[in-house]
Amino acid sequence: MPSRSPNRSRPLPARAGSRSRPRTARPWLIVVIAAGALAVGGLIGGLIGAAVADPRTDIQRRIDQMQVAEVQRDAAQVLTLTDQARRVLDLLGPVVEQLATALPPGGTAGPVADQGKVDGWKAVTRKGAEEFANPPSAGTAVNIARGSLAAGARQLDLAVDTYAAAVKAAEPDRPALLTLAGRQRDTAVATWSVGATQLDLLNVDTGRGHQHVFLPSAPGQQAMTSDGSEEGN
Repeated sequence: MPSRSPNRSRPLPARAGSRSRPRTARPWLIVVIAAGALAVGGLIGGLIGAAVADPRTDIQRRIDQMQVAEVQRDAAQVLTLTDQARRVLDLLGPVVEQLATALPPGGTAGPVADQGKVDGWKAVTRKGAEEFANPPSAGTAVNIARGSLAAGARQLDLAVDTYAAAVKAAEPDRPALLTLAGRQRDTAVATWSVGATQLDLLNVDTGRGHQHVFLPSAPGQQAMTSDGSEEGN
């Protein structure tokens, strides 16, 4: 009998379609990596954006310092302007009261004052108007107060000029000039009262309490007056 050859292991035939393929990255892993990159990029971008948008930058700090300086400047000017207004009020108050006798608001003009008295009024009102020459720089609120007081003083000075013209005018022309002087005086008192009201409010806001610097007024002059609060309250 022929001898059988010993059994040899034979490789199994390869299955159809079982060729080896190169490994590729899994899709979900790519998505995770991309998302991570976007997150890191967003975080860095957010930090940069926050740094740029931070209101406490050098520029903003300088602006804040300027605003604080302006508030301090205006507070100091409120004190100075109040003292100035009281000084001018002491000058102009007696003139306003004497004009009220010579030119009663809404009434008939009284006896015409003599030239010496009118010249005295003029010296006082001119000095009062000059008090507000060359005003310092200030904020809007302070400028309103100072501007109104200054305009009132100048208008009163103009009223005295008109009254002086009436004294020198011919008899037929005098009534019209006296009426005009009275209207100018009323406007002066009303304009001053706007500044006095604003200054009163500024004193309250800066902690000094009410400070009243109103010129004497009468019904019909359209002037604002003190609210009746106690000084310094």
